[in-house]
Amino acid sequence: MSGPQLSNASAALTHEVEVLDERGRRSTIAIPAERPLTVYVDKRELVTLMTLGGAPEALVLGYLRNQRLVAALDEVLSVQVDWSVDAAAVVTRHGIADLDQRTAQRVVTTGCGQGSVFGGLMDDVDQLSLPADARLRQSTVYRIVETIRGQQSIYKKAGSVHGCALFSAGGELLYFVEDVGRHNAVDAIAGRMWLDGVAGADKVFYTTGRLTSEMVIKGAQMGIPFLLSRSGTTQMGHMVAERVGMALLARCTGTHFLLLTGQQRLLFEPQLLAAPAPAVGQAVGQAMGQATLPATAAAD
Repeated sequence: MSGPQLSNASAALTHEVEVLDERGRRSTIAIPAERPLTVYVDKRELVTLMTLGGAPEALVLGYLRNQRLVAALDEVLSVQVDWSVDAAAVVTRHGIADLDQRTAQRVVTTGCGQGSVFGGLMDDVDQLSLPADARLRQSTVYRIVETIRGQQSIYKKAGSVHGCALFSAGGELLYFVEDVGRHNAVDAIAGRMWLDGVAGADKVFYTTGRLTSEMVIKGAQMGIPFLLSRSGTTQMGHMVAERVGMALLARCTGTHFLLLTGQQRLLFEPQLLAAPAPAVGQAVGQAMGQATLPATAAAD
């Protein structure tokens, strides 16, 4: 059975504005675009997402998946986005049972952009299962951090956005999505994984934002055993990660990180840090069988 019919809606990701600096000098800068996307499911209004608009069809699919409103991709017949009316029309095969009841209770979370979830936040957490034998090398963590550091992004051009990325267990970048909220970015990646038939069991997820309970739950729902962030975590995010057996790595900058949960999942490589700091990049590159990383990768 083929996948859903999708539009290919495009929108400008940045907007030029005129500014004055502290000396009264006039210049033009780029700021991230932000636009509402109202999602209709079978002609019924569901939610309005504030988004950058870079991957709207994947965002809608990932939102439906991560809110547990649609269980399988073949339940969706089409997703059509029309930026002239800021709307996404979703048509399902059999409708969503008890939609009003399932969307009646909303929990506002700590997310920015869009951070609310339908139903109880902790529903079904104990039923989530991650592969027990998944392991991640310390050198792969460094490769991921270095890849993100060198990634061309809207953030570098305009700031004010969050980025999320999916990596292979060897540190290869598979998807990179930015949006005004990290929840939108993770939903867009979930949607792309769904469309491409990509499983999460041997993948690593990276986010620039905080590791909140909702982010951990979404990662677990995607079947991903490793969640990395350059930021920190919350108490509930930590608790959920422990319950589902996820490895949570926070404050990932340079060669520094804090492993908070899932200690058995990380394969430490002490030799990577045995050399003086300028040589750490070379040691990581040799351990990965990759080209030498710049010495700046070692700076925290």
